Amino acid sequence: MKAFRSGGFSLVEILVVLVIMGLLISVVAPTVLNRADEARVQKVQADFKSIETALKIYRLDNYVYPTTEQGLEALVEASSLDPVPRNFKKGGYLPELPLDPWGRPYLYLSPGENGEVDIYSLGADGLSGGEDQNADIGNWKTPQE
Repeated sequence: MKAFRSGGFSLVEILVVLVIMGLLISVVAPTVLNRADEARVQKVQADFKSIETALKIYRLDNYVYPTTEQGLEALVEASSLDPVPRNFKKGGYLPELPLDPWGRPYLYLSPGENGEVDIYSLGADGLSGGEDQNADIGNWKTPQE
C-alpha cells in the first residue's frame, strides 16, 4: 500500500520559520522602538515651538505672559483671572492645547525657573525626574540634553 502524504508543512519546517522570525524581530524591534522614542521627543519640541510662538503673540497683544494660575488654557480662551487680558485675540492664540505624546497636558510656569516661561512634560511615566523616555522634557533643554 502506498502511504498518503499531504502537501502541508512539517513541524520541523514550521519551527525553523518561527526561529528565523524570532531572530529578525529581536534585531529589528529595538531599532523601530528607538525611532518611536525619537519621534515622541521631536513632537514635544515641535509643540514647544508652537506654544512659545502663541505665548509671544499673546504677550504682544496683552503686554504680559499668562500667569501660572491662568495656565496655557489662556491661549485658547480668555482668562477671567487677574491680570485679565486687555486685547485677547478673537478665536484665541491656539485652536486647542496639544497634549504631550503620552496623552497628558503640558505644564507651564510663568515666570519660569529656567527662562521667562517654562513649558515642560514629565515624560512617559508622568513623574518628576527619570531617565530616557521617563525624563522630564522642557523648552529650556536642547534635544541632545
